[in-house]
Amino acid sequence: MRKSMMKAAVSALCIGLFTCIGLVTEASAAAKCIKGDRKAPYTIGWANIYSVPTWMKQTEGTIAAEVEELKKKGLVDKLVITDAQGDANVQIQQIQSMIDADVDAIILIAGSSTAPARVVADACAKGIAVINFDSLVDTDEVTAKINTDSNEWGDTAAKWLIAELGGKGKILVLNGPAGISVSDDRRKGANAALAANPGIEILAETNTAYNVAPAQEAVTSLLFAHPEINGILSLGGALSAGAILAMDKQGRPMVPITGENARQFLELWKEKGLKSWATMQPNWLGAFATYTAVQALEGKDVPAFVKVPLPVIDNSNIDGYLARAKDFPADGYIFSPYDQKLFDELLAAK
Repeated sequence: MRKSMMKAAVSALCIGLFTCIGLVTEASAAAKCIKGDRKAPYTIGWANIYSVPTWMKQTEGTIAAEVEELKKKGLVDKLVITDAQGDANVQIQQIQSMIDADVDAIILIAGSSTAPARVVADACAKGIAVINFDSLVDTDEVTAKINTDSNEWGDTAAKWLIAELGGKGKILVLNGPAGISVSDDRRKGANAALAANPGIEILAETNTAYNVAPAQEAVTSLLFAHPEINGILSLGGALSAGAILAMDKQGRPMVPITGENARQFLELWKEKGLKSWATMQPNWLGAFATYTAVQALEGKDVPAFVKVPLPVIDNSNIDGYLARAKDFPADGYIFSPYDQKLFDELLAAK
């Protein structure tokens, strides 16, 4: 009863996500998957699906930086990194190796929404904290999942483009890789808005890696096939940059386009005076996942799912992002600042 009253009191202090006081409450029982006598300093495993895209490199950078901060506090002593090079089966093998080595926590972006479910559940059963973020696995046998709302992403992007086109026009739809939950969910999120506006005609769709070169190549082919387009529903920032470069090379007029916080896209947006809208999948989700794993191992209560709000980038605030561009790789993503206070607020916002 007393603990319930304490939790209620903490919840009452939270008016909104970013006005919470940043408390993480003690759980009446350990967080899911946490079993056994695990003591700090902990070994953290980062099961990376692939490290080639700059977004992944930046994300890994936030994980490494967070580990260094936790080392200073005596909470972590080692970070083990694997790279499956895009192969979901290899990722499963690497997760199994982490289980065999009895790491204390596994941080995971899944290469498949279904394939890793068994090995992830096995890690959980053996008392290893499992924090899954970005691309999620179809299992509840994890300590926590962390993500933005990909369906909301697709829905908001589609509604913005439809409004810009006045509910009528021919569009291209640019998706990330098929079979990856974050990509598939963004596209599903756009369905209702597109279906409600029959004046919007989808000329063609693509599925490419979240990289500029393949997106530019794919859009180049689509532009040859479709001499008239009125807008582009792009569900990835590198995809947007690739589309703009393809249109520019063919001398095509620019059209309203959605995207995300890829530096090249934001710079092209400003340079060409585009009508655009963007959001982001913050790279610091990696750091947050690492922090969450340690909080769980330390006996703190963590939510089964943490929803990270989607920011909006438009003409009212794009200059603020570009003012920080020099701090990010030319082919990277300009992500928002983060700190422990933000992480505690996110964990407290149940």
